[in-house]
Amino acid sequence: MEAERGTRVQKIIIANRGEIASRIIRTCHALGIETIAVYSDADRDMPYVKEAKYAFRIGEPLVQKSYLNSDLLLKIAKSEKADGIHPGYGFLSENADFARKVRKEGLTFIGPSPETIERMGDKITARNTMEKAGIPVIPGSREGLTTLEEACDFAESIGYPVMLKASGGGGGIGMVHCENQKELTKFFESTKARAKAYFGSEKIFIEKYIQNARHIEVQIFGDAYGNIVHLFERDCSVQRRHQKVIEETPSPFLSEHTRKQMYAAALKAAEVVHYVNAGTIEFIVDEEENFYFLEMNTRLQVEHPITEQITGLDLVKWQILVAKGERLPLLQNEINRSGHAMEFRLYAEDPNTFMPSPGKITGFKWKEFEGVRIDHGYLEGCFVTTFYDPMVAKCIFYSKAREDVLKTAKEFFQNIKIEGIKTNIPLFINIIDDSDFQNGTYTTKFLIEKTLQWSRGSL
Repeated sequence: MEAERGTRVQKIIIANRGEIASRIIRTCHALGIETIAVYSDADRDMPYVKEAKYAFRIGEPLVQKSYLNSDLLLKIAKSEKADGIHPGYGFLSENADFARKVRKEGLTFIGPSPETIERMGDKITARNTMEKAGIPVIPGSREGLTTLEEACDFAESIGYPVMLKASGGGGGIGMVHCENQKELTKFFESTKARAKAYFGSEKIFIEKYIQNARHIEVQIFGDAYGNIVHLFERDCSVQRRHQKVIEETPSPFLSEHTRKQMYAAALKAAEVVHYVNAGTIEFIVDEEENFYFLEMNTRLQVEHPITEQITGLDLVKWQILVAKGERLPLLQNEINRSGHAMEFRLYAEDPNTFMPSPGKITGFKWKEFEGVRIDHGYLEGCFVTTFYDPMVAKCIFYSKAREDVLKTAKEFFQNIKIEGIKTNIPLFINIIDDSDFQNGTYTTKFLIEKTLQWSRGSL
């Protein structure tokens, strides 16, 4: 059951950490909502802990003993008389059982319904739902594959190369590109095991691999009154190991004709599942601009700030208002965009090996530029540990024209000073200087192809 109009949300516990916790806290404070942060022993001195009005220790550094401890989260929420829980992204954000527990306790879950999370969390179910609705899907198996023999037979029927995927996957985990039967045989059992370990189910399936593809998503928002809108697209094609590194909006690749068709398909996908709150419909787009449904993310995305920059809207504020049972603040014909925005995910990692670079940040300073927004989870003196994703900050750039965004981004990265850890900033500068990126002609293969080329020198 969705929230009724007038639902009280005056005190929110944030079931997350780092930059997204800080991001949610900023909006809550602007709305006059009290905030409760939770932290593991490893995060005791993180900025978000100090930014919240209240903060509680939730356990040891391991996520299973801290941020995934749903029972303890709910215990804190109830004892502190919180009336809402915001899961951010990752961790429990797409956990239908957690969303059910939250609602059972009489608290407001700031996200879609448990039923929607469950239905769209299984990629096979999501594919089949969209296909029935007439939305293009990539040729693939409609059921889970249990044996190598049936996997090989199906791959042969649609032709190699193929993608082997975990049905419950996310964040690029449980995805393997197979060029031939030898590779499929090699990775079949290990992909099942990885799916079981990460998502609790060994169900896997196969999709046709789209060559020279773009990965483009559409931000959607729905309310409990049946209103659904899109907030335009984001191009997420600059990826490494199926994980996004840079996102931009609008896409430099799409024609207006395809863009409008994609918006219509995204709205239809949201309508089919009666979607409420923030979500994204992700598509794979081939060289001829044919697009195919990839998945639905039933949460706020890491890259939501670039949508905020081009629309002037606060997506976290919208999430809270909708969760309270209010109507969407704007309808489709009232939503406009202007300019261009990019987000660079700044990681604590060795730019040559892409391995994490944990350690204490002994220096962290940047020069202020017009049109630059830094959503950071760490400051000078903080430790980047091996327990969590090593993203230090999201560097967001906005201007009227794409070329101006690139110019500002390069100058920013040439001036930022981060000491004590290695970062992927040298990689960013190489990307910005690359002619294919400058021309907007990159695909999801971009980093694979370019990294080899750049590695001949030293990053």
